[in-house]
Amino acid sequence: MRFVDEAVITVEAGDGGNGVASFRREKFVPFGGPDGGDGGRGGSIYVEADDNANTLVDYRYIRKFRGERGKNGSGANCAGRGAPDVILSVPIGTTVVDIDSGDIIGDLTQSGQRVLVAQGGDGGLGNTHFKSSTNRAPRKFTTGIKGEFREIRLELKVLADVGLLGMPNAGKSTFIRAVSAAKPKVADYPFTTMVPNLGVVDADRHRSFVMADIPGLIEGAAEGAGLGIRFLKHLARTRVLLHIVDVQPIDGSDPIHNAKAIMKELNKFSKALTKLPVVLVLNKLDQLEESARDEWCQHIITELKWDGPVFRTSGLMSEGTKEVVYYLMDQIEQQREKEAENPEYAAEMQAFRDQLEAETREQTLAAKEAYREMRRSQREDGNDDFEDDDEDGEMEVLYVR
Repeated sequence: MRFVDEAVITVEAGDGGNGVASFRREKFVPFGGPDGGDGGRGGSIYVEADDNANTLVDYRYIRKFRGERGKNGSGANCAGRGAPDVILSVPIGTTVVDIDSGDIIGDLTQSGQRVLVAQGGDGGLGNTHFKSSTNRAPRKFTTGIKGEFREIRLELKVLADVGLLGMPNAGKSTFIRAVSAAKPKVADYPFTTMVPNLGVVDADRHRSFVMADIPGLIEGAAEGAGLGIRFLKHLARTRVLLHIVDVQPIDGSDPIHNAKAIMKELNKFSKALTKLPVVLVLNKLDQLEESARDEWCQHIITELKWDGPVFRTSGLMSEGTKEVVYYLMDQIEQQREKEAENPEYAAEMQAFRDQLEAETREQTLAAKEAYREMRRSQREDGNDDFEDDDEDGEMEVLYVR
């Protein structure tokens, strides 16, 4: 299935049904009086987190949703039937944003969490509501209120405790296969992961965390080069970053230059993102002679001027991976306990996460706009020779009953 982490849709709630002007007509009751019922409420539209959903691909092609209209009222004080609500299921980790105002309508981080995105219109009033001592036969009634209309953007960020960071072919997919049950594609030839992968890492019994493998970054990723701009935002919800460095790149590149380039792109994309704890992992030790490993790894650490935690691993041979897992588990548990025991620290961390979310959203939207401008220029110059992945074109409308 194609991974889609963003979609723009329009939602239109159902209109309320009309009230009715009616009078009681019964034998031997010549002055029955008004008995017009109210109209039914229009169907509202909700967005709900569903742990069975993995991507937003369902909203890539069907992008307009309308609620059903409420039924009109009738005589004998019978109110019209209200329309059922429409529930749009999205993956956990989806943020709902109002496009016109830019406000965040809701952030769905738990299964079953639901947010109202379009309110159904109230039904109109029947003439019963307008009777009085001076107006015993009112013919007045009101029509139903129009349902709310909105254009919203669904943004999916994977929910993970640890995010893997690194160049393409640094061994991130092999690493996550070694420590979890996730099975991303790996091979003995160069290629890059195209979609994020999540894996649950078990350190011990009842001790586990979630790790996310995002597509590899390249220089210029913060400006939209490669796949980086689409997936850098997924690191915004992690607690720890695991920087995987290939000590012996197959393309002959310098691992020190590669590591510095990654941190540079991270800093350009979001200043707040660089404040997350980073663990350096020197990977693919199996590619080096055993006698040369210590000297080469120390050379990389010295040149990077790295003063944080460092691990040496071989994801392919599962060497050194357990030590990384236990260290990450300890760090995550300590942070969770500190947040639980210290409300001030928890509030500080939440403010930091909010800042991180805002920065990544702003940067992502700016880069997407720059990308669209580039595509428009290419079309005008006649150089647009690749398939368009934009969302232009005719939309299919889905009426949900």
